[in-house]
Order: sequence, then structure tokens, then C-alpha cells
Amino acid sequence: MRPRLPVNLVIGAVLVGLVVAVAALSLVWTPYDYQAIDVAKRFQPPGAEHWLGTDQFGRDVVSQLMAGARSSVAVAFAAVLLGGTLGSLMGLVAASAGGLIEDTMMRFADFSLAFPALLFAIMLGALFGPSLANAIVAIAFISVPVFARVSRGAALQTWSQDYILAARAGARTTAGILRDHVVPNVLPAITVLATIEFAVAILVEAALSYLGLGVQPPTPSWGRMLAQAQTLLYLAPQLAIYPGLCITVTVLGFNMLGDGLRDVADPRLARDR
Repeated sequence: MRPRLPVNLVIGAVLVGLVVAVAALSLVWTPYDYQAIDVAKRFQPPGAEHWLGTDQFGRDVVSQLMAGARSSVAVAFAAVLLGGTLGSLMGLVAASAGGLIEDTMMRFADFSLAFPALLFAIMLGALFGPSLANAIVAIAFISVPVFARVSRGAALQTWSQDYILAARAGARTTAGILRDHVVPNVLPAITVLATIEFAVAILVEAALSYLGLGVQPPTPSWGRMLAQAQTLLYLAPQLAIYPGLCITVTVLGFNMLGDGLRDVADPRLARDR
């Protein structure tokens, strides 16, 4: 009998799959041009022509949301890929080298974790200017120490195993042990962490765009849609509800996916709940 997949894994995968599919679809099709302004049709209610209505400039809300999904997913993917790669390499090197190198790298990680993630991202955006690249770098930088600590912990646990001692006794090089034994054992933990950090990156990107430090116009962003809608809450509250729901569903999906992957990687965690 095949083992049943955790419910949170299935729900998370469905939600994430929908968001990614919408983001990919927006590359080739949206109901309307998300930059097209038609003042005569501003604040139209949902209907057959505009499924979720139009905003204060007459732009189609569905098209804006679809293009915003593309921006959020692209920024989060690039940031997590960059931060995860650098942080994982740092953790693997620290666990393998030990001594002063390990202490120096981990103290740097501790120092980085002392700063609130969002505040640090805002500071970088303010220093180097608002842009897509700066937003990616800022989000990646705050994720480096998290990946470094998780990869180091998993690597240290692997280095202490008996088969690693046997490999060392067999004159295997450190690089060979890393490639054949350490990295495969660290990869599951990094994969689970990446899904959770993806949710964090979505939130930080939305916050940066809300403050004008993330994705710049005319490219849509869920965070900037929220910022533009805050002065219209009494007139058109749905303009704030739609992007807020998109952010909530996306973050929920990635968190549930990460929890589900963790349960699959270590079933004991699921039994203890």
C-alpha cells in the first residue's frame, strides 16, 4: 500500500502550483494590457468584461494581479536561489573546515540575524535606490545566515556518522566526502527551508514594493497595489482586498508545502503533532 501524502503537502502544492501557473501564464497572456489606462472605465465593478473590475486608472484588476504574481514569484525565486546558494556553501564550508573559519562564518551569521529582516531590506533599498535588482539582493542577503546555520547543522550531523569515519579511513578526500555523502544528506533540509524562505521573500518583496523600494512602475506588484489602494479603502475596498488575498494565499501555500515536505523527510515530526 502506498503511503498517503500529508494533507498540508497536497494543499500547499496545489496553491503554489496555481500561483506559479498564473505567473507563467501572464508571460504570454492577460485579459487586458496591464498598463492600459482607460479613465472612462475607472472603478468598474466586477462583471463579464472585467472579472474583478477596474482600478482608479481604469486598468483591469485581473491583469494587474496576474502580472503582479509574475513579479513576486520572479523576485522571490531569484532571491532564494542566490541567498540559498551562498548560505548553503557557507554552512558546508564552516562544517567541513571547523576551527577559526567556522567560528568566523557563524559569528557573521549571528551578526546578520541580529538585524530585523524587513528593516535591513528597507535600509539596503534606501541606500542603493529602489530597483528590482536591489530588492533581490536585499532579500537574498537576509536569507544567507538562515541557510548557513541550517546547512551547517545538517552537515555537522552527517560528518559525525560512522560511515564518514570509514570514508576518511579509506583515504577519501574532503571534497569527495562532501560530494558523495554530506551534500545529499543536507539537500533535503535545504529544500524544506527554501520553500519556507520563499514565503518570507514574498512578504518582504510586497513590503518593499509597498514602500516604493521594490519593483518599480510600470511593472505591477501586489505590494504597490496595496499602497495605491490604501487611500481608496472607503471608495473601493476591493482594490486592497484582492492583492492582500493573493499574498495570503501564496504565503500560506509555501508554508504548507514546506511543512508537508518536512513531514515527508522526517515522519516523526508529523507523529509528534
